[in-house]
Amino acid sequence: MGTFSIWHWLVILILLSPLILGLIFMGPQRKVVVRHTQSSMLKSGYFGFCWTHFFFGWLVPVFRGEIGIGVLHLILTVVTFGIFQAVMPFLYNKQFITRLLTSGWNLADAEEISQKARIKLNIANSKQ
Repeated sequence: MGTFSIWHWLVILILLSPLILGLIFMGPQRKVVVRHTQSSMLKSGYFGFCWTHFFFGWLVPVFRGEIGIGVLHLILTVVTFGIFQAVMPFLYNKQFITRLLTSGWNLADAEEISQKARIKLNIANSKQ
């Protein structure tokens, strides 16, 4: 009972594989500042693998102000017995910032960071 067998390590590797694959292929979660076009209010958007969604699941959209999306994520996590929870960290940040950019927000960070966000989000290189 005091040592880990190969099976223990295999289970840990399987449980952490979405996090490992996400960090390898998508890179870590990066913050980019977005500005609302009408009010000039600033907000943080994110791109890359959403490690916060990996650990905290449906609570992430709730804390980012998307309560309806958070409830939907909770329902889908329960219905799919957690499979949704393993897939969503790969998708959530892109969906979140896309919702921001299509509702009157524009990238407003340093040009280098904004350019990285444009590449990750497949946005045309026009000035946002």
